[in-house]
Amino acid sequence: MTPQTLPERIVWSTLVWTWPLYAVGALYVVGPVLAWSLAGLACLSLYLGPAIREDLRATGAPPPVVIVWGVAMIVMLVALWMGHLNWQMGLKQTIKSSIGWAKGWALMALFPLAGAVLPLRREILIRAQCKLGLWTVCITPVLLVAPYIGLPERIWTSPLKAVGGPGPEYFSVYFFTFDPASWTPRWQFFAPWSPFAALLGVCTVLFALEEKHRGWRAAGFAAGVIMILASKSRMGLVGLVACTIGPRMMPLVLRSWAWAGLAALVASLAVTGQWLARTLGNGVAAFKGARADSTRVRATLQRIAYERWQEEAVWFGHGRVAPGAHIVEYMPIGSHHTWFGLLFVKGLVGFFAFLVPLLWQIALAMQDAARGPRGRLPLGLSMVIVLLTFGENIEIEAYLLWPALLMLGIHARELKTAQ
Repeated sequence: MTPQTLPERIVWSTLVWTWPLYAVGALYVVGPVLAWSLAGLACLSLYLGPAIREDLRATGAPPPVVIVWGVAMIVMLVALWMGHLNWQMGLKQTIKSSIGWAKGWALMALFPLAGAVLPLRREILIRAQCKLGLWTVCITPVLLVAPYIGLPERIWTSPLKAVGGPGPEYFSVYFFTFDPASWTPRWQFFAPWSPFAALLGVCTVLFALEEKHRGWRAAGFAAGVIMILASKSRMGLVGLVACTIGPRMMPLVLRSWAWAGLAALVASLAVTGQWLARTLGNGVAAFKGARADSTRVRATLQRIAYERWQEEAVWFGHGRVAPGAHIVEYMPIGSHHTWFGLLFVKGLVGFFAFLVPLLWQIALAMQDAARGPRGRLPLGLSMVIVLLTFGENIEIEAYLLWPALLMLGIHARELKTAQ
């Protein structure tokens, strides 16, 4: 299992060398550069056709869902410009925010385009992810003992932060961080914070489950589970169960006995419904109470973002996040939730610009997962993206989600080829 084309060699090297790139604080720079480079190669291969060298030759025209992703992200940019114009933010801020779009939202379209057009095999992505998993397994012992032998939380912050980004944590290298609520260590591996690391761990598990070699599958699976547990993220545990089991249950929608069983289960709710509702309610309360301060801050951020969107900027939003007050621990309004953040920053236009292609992508993955195993990985990755949208701003995390986005493009190409 070795790369055979230039795009495969680029993807393989970037993914396998994630930890060294993290050590120099370069991941936030590498993600956008990789996206625009691969997308540029894809456009060049489409333009030159058979005139280009064979290992760069396009596999075909972009599938409709990939085209929709591209159009939607351009609409996102227009919404950003309109928000800045409406709130009179000036040319300098508009240019700065447009660069932010190029490093964030644009990646949601560029990576699927590269995956759909360039000669990339899903097996290469899967094996490279498992090799990265082996790196993680080998490095984890040092990370786990660090807080107990007196090592510092942060090792250093790379001078690459001069290129600009959401914050210094994107260019910092950590052994671990302390949870401010319980003052216990949490680990974030190569992510900027622990909850995101947990969902990256879920992605690693999903890739590993598709690996055919037992040794590499074990390495990838172990790395993913370690990332989920060490991050101490509630969402990671939910994702580990839902995103692995859910896609594998999709074939049941084509089985009559499964529908008969579901009907019997629904009928039984007449007797057990009240008990089940009470149990689920208690479970949700315990889930939220596990980190009550975090839940409170997030709920307040969402309420403020929704109210200000509704009252001040319905169509194109406020153009950018706004400073938060003490009640939300000075977290920016429009952060920590993709959907409320989109409403606040880009209004209804931006909200639907992301919702439409995401629903289309999920529908394709669900349909394929119901028919066979090919759709399990893209559906699981789509579910991870959905989970992330309810706790994070997805656009500032696309630089680490790129293997999943590439996989969605590859899957769209596979579906088109199979037709």
